[in-house]
Amino acid sequence: MNFGFSEEQELLRATARKFFENECTSTFVRDRMAEPAGVTDDFWTKLAEQGWLGLVYPEEYGGTGLGFVDLTVLMEEMGRASMPGPFFSTVLLGGLAVLEAGSAAQKKEWVAKVAAGQAKIALAWTEPNARWDAAGVTVTAREAGGAFTLSGTKLFVLDAHLADAIVVVARTRESARPEEGITMFLVPRNASGLDVKLLPTMDQTRKQCEVTCKDVRVPADAIVGSKDSGWAPLQRVIDRATVGLAAEMCGGAQRVLDMTTEYAKIRVAFGRPIGAYQGVKHRAADMLVEVENAKSLTYYAAWAVDENSPEAPLAVSMAKAYVSDAFRRIAGAGIQLHGGIGFTWEHDLHLYFKRAKNSEFTFGDATYHRERVAQLIQL
Repeated sequence: MNFGFSEEQELLRATARKFFENECTSTFVRDRMAEPAGVTDDFWTKLAEQGWLGLVYPEEYGGTGLGFVDLTVLMEEMGRASMPGPFFSTVLLGGLAVLEAGSAAQKKEWVAKVAAGQAKIALAWTEPNARWDAAGVTVTAREAGGAFTLSGTKLFVLDAHLADAIVVVARTRESARPEEGITMFLVPRNASGLDVKLLPTMDQTRKQCEVTCKDVRVPADAIVGSKDSGWAPLQRVIDRATVGLAAEMCGGAQRVLDMTTEYAKIRVAFGRPIGAYQGVKHRAADMLVEVENAKSLTYYAAWAVDENSPEAPLAVSMAKAYVSDAFRRIAGAGIQLHGGIGFTWEHDLHLYFKRAKNSEFTFGDATYHRERVAQLIQL
């Protein structure tokens, strides 16, 4: 069996690495961290010109029609560069939600705009209760006169301040089963009563916002999918986005490993490179094992998602549970093995440690996904 990537996928990897080495330096990343926008128009346009904003979208909407294994290759390189900006929130959350469940008109307008770099879409799912399950959705949508009124607060919404539209997950009906009665709405960013506030966070490469709906009125055709049946398509979107996030984390972990091994070869202590000492080289070996395990689980999850395998949810949670812990440990070990220089903000290792901590809890931490694995295998 051939477990390697295709020639086209390796070409995508090489192209992406060269692009990010030139266009997404650590200086660029730090500059974007200091600004509310988190991205420049020029950089966003270049991503669109590469075809990456529509990589997993069908050709009929201006995409390239590739799969999630291909996306894994690209996301690894983005993670390696600690790329800032709303790519993740727009392409893998908001845009994918419209593609997964939206009407033909919504797809034609919004998915095509995302692929062309002409629009950004956020997904407002989580709330102040910090729950990842259906019971955490408490924002209400009351129906009256052929329209809906949204009320409540969403928290930790990625890049909502940059979005042209926001997919808001709301509860349209109370039910004994929390998964029932959930509906997604496509709400224009300038809708009356919609308030977006940028939040201070540890990792400013990925901006988060508070979104408040104060009696936001939207027409019935703003529904993405079917009324009361939004949880199932939302879960499919989140599973796919989680694969992309895991791939990004793998890329970051690989970069930390590379930086650490390079340093261990040139840093001399007591007349020898520190990599010659057992305590350092065995720690680096452990880092390598974790990186390779993380990649294997992520690649399998990407394949399962591509094939619509019944095991896809299990594979996704297995990958996220492992990678959440692995990236954090690898980033911490990288700082420790660099010694004093590793603890200075000027060193780029901190970009990866902050991203590791942020990503660890995005879409659920290791504990959440271990519990989900247990449920999926009926324990």
